[in-house]
Formats: sequence, structure tokens, C-alpha cells
Amino acid sequence: MLESPYEVTSEQVVADLESRPEGLTSDEVRRRLERYGENEIVRGGGRSPVEILLAQFDSVLIWVLLAAAILSIWAGHAVDAVLIAVIVVANGVFGFLQDYRAEQSLQALRELAAPTATVRRDGESLRVDATELVPGDVVVFRGGDVVPADGRLLEETDLEVDEAALTGESVPVSKSAAPVESETPLAERASMVYKGTSVTRGKGIAVVTDTGMETAVGEIARELAVIEETETPLQGELDRLGRTLGIGVLVLSMLVGPLLLLRGTGVVQATLTAVSLAVAAIPEGLPAVVTLTLALGVRRISDENALIRRLPAVEALGAVDVVCTDKTGTLTKGQMTVSRLWINDTVLAIDAGQDSDRSVHGNDGDQLSDREELLLRIGVLCNDSTLEDGNPTEQALLEAADRRGLDRESLQDENPRTGEIPFSSDRKWMGTVHGDVGYVKGAPEVVVENCGRILTADGPIPLTDDRRDRIETVVRSFGDDALRVLAMAYRDAPAGSDDLRDGLTFVGLTGMIDPPRTEVADAIAATRRAGIDVKMVTGDNVRTAGAIAETLGIGSEVLGGREIERMDDETLRDRVGSIDVFARTSPEHKVRILRALQGRGHNVAMTGDGVNDAPALKNADVGVAMGIRGTDVARQASDIVLLDDNYATIERAVERGRTIFDNIWKFVAYLLSANVAEVALVFLASLAGYLILPAVQLLWINLLTDGLPALALGADPKSGDVMDRPPRDPDRGIVSREMVGLISGTGLVTTTVMLALMVVTLQGAADVTPYAMTMVFTGFVFLEFEKLYVIRWLRETPVLSNRWLAIAVSASIGLQLAVLYTPLNRYFETVPLGVADWGLIATVLAVCLPAYVGIAILVRRIRR
Repeated sequence: MLESPYEVTSEQVVADLESRPEGLTSDEVRRRLERYGENEIVRGGGRSPVEILLAQFDSVLIWVLLAAAILSIWAGHAVDAVLIAVIVVANGVFGFLQDYRAEQSLQALRELAAPTATVRRDGESLRVDATELVPGDVVVFRGGDVVPADGRLLEETDLEVDEAALTGESVPVSKSAAPVESETPLAERASMVYKGTSVTRGKGIAVVTDTGMETAVGEIARELAVIEETETPLQGELDRLGRTLGIGVLVLSMLVGPLLLLRGTGVVQATLTAVSLAVAAIPEGLPAVVTLTLALGVRRISDENALIRRLPAVEALGAVDVVCTDKTGTLTKGQMTVSRLWINDTVLAIDAGQDSDRSVHGNDGDQLSDREELLLRIGVLCNDSTLEDGNPTEQALLEAADRRGLDRESLQDENPRTGEIPFSSDRKWMGTVHGDVGYVKGAPEVVVENCGRILTADGPIPLTDDRRDRIETVVRSFGDDALRVLAMAYRDAPAGSDDLRDGLTFVGLTGMIDPPRTEVADAIAATRRAGIDVKMVTGDNVRTAGAIAETLGIGSEVLGGREIERMDDETLRDRVGSIDVFARTSPEHKVRILRALQGRGHNVAMTGDGVNDAPALKNADVGVAMGIRGTDVARQASDIVLLDDNYATIERAVERGRTIFDNIWKFVAYLLSANVAEVALVFLASLAGYLILPAVQLLWINLLTDGLPALALGADPKSGDVMDRPPRDPDRGIVSREMVGLISGTGLVTTTVMLALMVVTLQGAADVTPYAMTMVFTGFVFLEFEKLYVIRWLRETPVLSNRWLAIAVSASIGLQLAVLYTPLNRYFETVPLGVADWGLIATVLAVCLPAYVGIAILVRRIRR
């Protein structure tokens, strides 16, 4: 509502909103509620179930198949029509079930709203439904509350707010009612509080500046609502392939129909031939088997802690060449941990990379020295938090004491608090009194200023300027390593908390960090070996982000949010490739970075866990959300959810995505080579006046070859070089030069041999005989199975490595025998074959095998 309320005084904001410190009147609230609407996130109108279902049939392939089914009924071939209809419906239902589950991206934003809020109205303090808040309302909140709307602070007492879900900041932010500079990034607007963030300490009073869709969270919701779903490279290629094949079928039918009529063929026969060509040309099993193959990959990935929300994302992940990752909770553990202590020139390093049994190492050995024990004691007693609840910095101090064997409960019981000075953002320190001793912790520059002595191994000595300089050097060194530094001090025999202001004895420093996950560095190295660049995009500050990035091997080139603000899109696009870390980024920055990378031709995966990540997650080629720390909004906007919040899972998902694409490549090559051979055979035979393979037999061939065996390809193991090759270029297309050579070569061999078999089995007959049809029909099926194993060998997959494929081929052979030797043969116009016939088919297989292998060798050379 107001342009920049954070940069003007709170009194000015109250005046601009025509409000008062004691709040609005009930009548004014009603008027404003009518004007601004309820304080809630409006859900975007997604697709209805009917629209999702109808979308499954919006494909050229599907429409041509339906046309073929209608022609089959008109020509009196109901069996053909039924088979086509079953395939179309099954594919549509499966696709509907997958898409329906993905229509929830904005619903989770409603869950961010605080259910109730404390508000001042008519001079009284009331508890109201948070949806009833309006701009100008004065709200009150304290530790544990969720901020109900965006607001400008009027008053605050030791207020800290956890804004990680909105800004990516890893630690709670201290708030102040004082104005901040113009154009300050959202993460640094200390005078503002935002809807959906949580208060971790203190209390505050704020005047509501924005509600509902006008809040920072609402802006994210609005952006999510207008983002269009993008198709993956494979989806685009299959759609283009479908259009190409559809046009080709129409052209072929328009040529063949009149040509047959001119040769004296009857109308019914010409129609049947046109239908057969359509069935032969269209890979009706392509959408269903690709979907099922992706689903099988999804199941395998879920066993490796990654939940796939959209099936095509599996394949798209294999084509990603840039990963933009958040820092907090993704590369790091998402919790503050004491990693270093400093006691009078002795550095004690705590291994922050381990989850348990962390020990301290330094000059004092593994046993606690008196000074170290005192340093940890101060962290425990001068502390308002517990391990379960409170400020993450204070929780880190408690955890450090636990790990060094201090009995916290006994310490607290034996040293009751008799006085205190609470922490405030202005004071920057906290003090507590325990009988005859007082403890202080806070910002080093403030604590050291009030210290007159320093504790050494020989006892307290004067704190000279030289020693002050050495402490300052250590503080800078800790800061350069992205550590958050606290200073600890004590005073003997204070009369009360007022005596804690000076005369302190300096004890030492604690350095804390949100530590990197131990396995992340190796995972980043592995993804880079696979040709994938890794960039950190975080709301955290420049120094912390840069230090973590260098530790993990991401790089050292850092760009801040303010610099991004000053760049136009073209400049950002020019520089984005060379930047390793983007720090202090807002949601808008993240989307701009993403689009700049995509504008340079990159396929980008974006990881994240906060509300602020949602627009970028949905804009990305692949959005990857965190399952444990991630917000519902981030998860619903993503394509993939990491159930263990582990970046290393991305590496495994990339490997699985590439393997799945390899398997889909095998399937598409196998399917199209069969369809090309079918079309060529039917077309050339029809020119000679023979309908050698009617539509029902062509459909059966496609069902046998494109069904169980093709699906079993999804279980093929990975090739040995899957993570040593660069990401595939989606512009090359799945139907690459390698595949075209394979399809053309094997199609030529199959068509030539099948035409020869047709001539031999016709034995000069003027019309097609059931015996000739059966021989060509059965020979074609067995040739396809032979070709399948050659294609797998071409992609460097061990021949006998997939038992499911062996089972599928065996089952398909059994089904083929059933249509030869059971009453089913009357529906397929086949006859039983004898031993000699099988000998002829075996000869055909023996002739084609070396030809197929030779073509595969030539194609492999083209590939390399």
C-alpha cells in the first residue's frame, strides 16, 4: 500500500495510513475490510479435473488413431477399432492420474496465515481472526507468534524474527523501529515484519502496511499464479515427433488411396490399406510406455530419497547443465553450531561437520581446561533458550556444552539466576547474575570495550591495547570464515545487574556457523564431473555465502543483491555465467538469475526450501525442493522433493535421470525402427496389390514389441559412463543422427528380408494367402526381438543384465504362439506353422543378425 514504509519514521507511516497508535475503530475496520478484502492468500484457479482429462487426448497421435478406429468400424473391422480404443483410453487415464496430483501449487500458501492475531482496536487489545486484519491495524506479537501481516514496527523489545522461509537468512534477524536506508534489500529491512515469518524472541508492536495478496508472500503467490508450466525437452520432442508422424500419415494415405483405386482396387480394400498404414505409422504405445518408463524411474528414485512430483522431470533432470542451489538447509545443515573457541591465543576447533561425538582439539588437549569450562559455563547460564525451543545462537551454545560433557541441568540448578539484563539490538549484549558472579555474552566490540582484564592460564591480567588488537584480529579472522562471533566475560561479586556494565574480565570468543553437510562437497564435485555447473543463490549475506561456497568447492566469485538491482537484464545475462555465488537475493533476483541462465541456453535446476524460492522453483526447468525443512509452498511449486534434504540426493537423481533417458532412447529407437519397417513393408506390398499385414496384425505387432519388452527397458541398468559424459544437448533431439542411422539401416534390412519372405511364401499366388500373412507376421515379431538386444548392445548395456526383459520377451513369444495355435487365430487371420516353417524363420533371423550388428557398429562410430 505504501511505497517504502521501512525508510521513513514509524510516526510518518501511521499518519500516511490514517491510523493511530491505539489502533483503528471497529467502523473503520469494516470500511477498510470492504475496500482491501480479507487478509488471505487467494488461490489461483487451476485446471478442473475435466480439463485435465481432456488435455490427455489433445495430441496429433491420439486424433489420428481415433480416426483410424472410426475407419475400421466403417470397414467392418471392429476388432481393430476396439484395440485402438483400449490403447487410447488406457494412456489417457494414466496421464490424468499423474497430472491431477500436480494441481496444488498455490493451495499451500493459505497455510502460512496466522489463524489469530492480537490487535488494538477502539483503544482495547483484542484477539481476532488474522483474515480480518486491514492496513492501519496495530498488531502486537511476541516470541512464538507468527506474524499475521506485513507491518512497520512502532515499538520493539529484544525482537528477533526468523525470516529464513522468506529471505533465506540462516539466523533470526534483530528488528528495530528505526528507519533504514532507501532501497534496502528485503532481508535487511530491520524496521519491517512480514506475513508468515515467526517471532523467536522478544515482542513488538507494528502497524499493518499490507495484507493478503499485497504482502511479500502474496506477491510470490501472484507470480506463481501467472507462471506457465513449461514442457521438458522430451515432451517437446515427442510432441514434434507426433505432429511429424501425423502429417506423414495423412500425406501417405492421400497418396496410397487414389493410387490403389487407379490400379483397380476396391474402395473397401483401399480403405483397409489406408487404415493399416495409419496403424503401422503411428507409435500408439509411445506416450503410454514413456510414461510407464518414467514412473518406474520415479519408483527407483523414491527409494533413494527423492520424490518426483511430475514424471517428465526425471528425464529433464538428466539434461540439466546448471544447478542453482540455496545455502541454508540445502548445502548446510540449517542449524547454528559452535565450530571454534578462542581463549587467550589458543584456538580450539570443534568439528562442526559431524552430527555426533564432536570433540574439541587444541593446545589444551581433549580434557576441559578451567578457562574452557568457564567459557562454556557462561554460554549455558547467560542463556534464555532450551535445546528444544529458542534462539538458534543460544541453542548452539547449549549444544556445545553438552558435547563437551557439561551437565547443563546441574549447572542451572546450582547457579540460579538472581538478576539479568536482557539482550537488545541496541545494547548488543546480555548479562545475568548468579549470586556472587555475573556473566556477559554479546558482540565482541561491545563486550571487549567494557573489559579491564583478560583471563589467562595464570589468572586474570590487565587487558592491554596489544591484547585488544589481538582479539580484534581473531574476530576478523573468524568473520572471514563466515563465523558468527560472540564474546564471553564475567565479573566477580556484582551488587546487581547494574554492575555488569563495566569492570569485566574477558574470557574468550565462540565462533558459530551453519556448517556444510559432510557429503555435499563430494556431491558437488561429482555433478561437476558430469558437466553440471553449480551456483549458490541465497538470501544470506555476502561474506557467509562466499566462505561456505569456497569450502564446498563451488567457487569464489560473488555477486550481491544490490549489484543485481543495478544491472539490466542484458548485463546480468552477460555476467551470470561467470558468477559462482549470488548473495542477499530476493525472490525477484532469483527469478532474474534463472531467466538470465536460461537466456544463455542453459537447462537449470533450482533448489530451495523457503517461500522465497517458490517462484524460481516453478520457473526452473527442474524445481527441487527440500522435504524436511522445506515449506509446503516450496514443495508444491517443485518438480522434485528431496526427502532427506540432502544435496547428494541430487547427484543420484541426475544419474537416474540420465539412465532413464538412455532407456527411453533405446525404446524410441526400437519402436520407430519397427514402425518404419512396417510402413515400408505395407506400402511396398500394397503397390504390388497385396495387403500383407492387416491392421489387426500390425496392432498386435506393436502391442507385443512396444508393450512388455519396451517397458522392461525401463529397468535396464546404467551404462558405465553415464556420469562421465556432459549433459545431453536438448537441441539435438532424441531423434538424433545416431538414431536416424539406426532406424534407416535396420528398417531397410527388415523390409527387404520381409518382402523376400512374402514372395517366397506366396508361391506366385495372385492374392495374399493366410499362410503368407502368418509367416510374415511371425517373422516380423521375432526380428523385432532380435533387434531389441542389438539396440541395447549399441548403448553399451550388457546383453544379459536385465532379467525383466528376458521375462517380457518370453511372455511376448508365448502370446504370439497363442494367436497361432489357439482359436484366437481366426481373429488374427493366421494359421498354425509347422517345423519347416520355423526353420525358414530361423534362417531369416540368422541372416539379419550380422546385418543388424554391422549397422550398430557403424552407428556407434558416428556417435563417437
